[in-house]
Amino acid sequence: MNTTTYITQQINRFTSGKVFDYDDLSIDSSQMTAAAKALSRLVSEGKIERFQKGKYYIPEKTVFGKLKPSDSEILNTYLFNKKKQVAYITGTRLYNMLGLTTQVPVTVTMASWDKQFNKDFGKLRVKSTRSYLPVTSTNASYLQVLDTIKDFKRIPDAENGVLLQFLKNTFSEYSDKDLKRIVTYAKAYPPKVNALLGAILEALQITIFSKELQKKINTLSRYSFGINKTELPTIKNWNIN
Repeated sequence: MNTTTYITQQINRFTSGKVFDYDDLSIDSSQMTAAAKALSRLVSEGKIERFQKGKYYIPEKTVFGKLKPSDSEILNTYLFNKKKQVAYITGTRLYNMLGLTTQVPVTVTMASWDKQFNKDFGKLRVKSTRSYLPVTSTNASYLQVLDTIKDFKRIPDAENGVLLQFLKNTFSEYSDKDLKRIVTYAKAYPPKVNALLGAILEALQITIFSKELQKKINTLSRYSFGINKTELPTIKNWNIN
C-alpha cells in the first residue's frame, strides 16, 4: 500500500472538522517526506484543508461553503500536544464555564508553561499566558481553582459571596489527596493566593493543610481581596482585607 492510499484510509476515519496531525495518522518516521507530499496533494485537491503548520482537517461542505473546525476543536489543538495536556483554559472564559460570571469573552486565554501563542480565528481569538507550573492532565483542574483565587478581584460581575461559596464547596468536596495536591501547587503561586486559600481552609476547619500555608505568608504584608470579616471571619489570621 502506497503512502497516499494509507493516509487517505486514515483520514477517512475522522469526522469533518476534526483537526489532525502526523501523530494521529500514525506515520512512521521513515515515511515523513512521502507523507508531507501526500498531504500537500490532498490539500491541492480540496479533500483536506491546512489548519496550521503540520495540522489539517476535513472541511464540512455546506450550501454556504466550507466550514472551519468548531471552537472546541480549535481550542483542543492548544490544550493538547501529542495527546498530552499542555495547557488549560483560564481567565474570563473559565469563570464563565464555572458559572461565576455571565460574560462570554471573544478572547480565550490559555495558561501554558512553555508555549506562547496569539491567534485569531475570526470570531474566536486565542492567547496564552504563562502558567505557574508545567501543565498536565493531573494538575490542570487544581490550577484553574488557584487561578480563580488569584483573579478573585478581577472576575467580571462576580460577587464575593458567590466566589467564596464556590471555593468553599470545591474544597469541601476535595479528598485529603486533593487538598494535599492543591496546597502543594499553591506554593508556586503568589503569597496572596496562599493567604486566601489558607483562610478558606481554616474556615472549613481543615487546619492540617491551612497551617502549612502559613509558611508562605509574610506577616508584614497585607493581601487585598475586598473581603470583610462578615464574609470570611478567618481573614484576620491571614492579613487579608
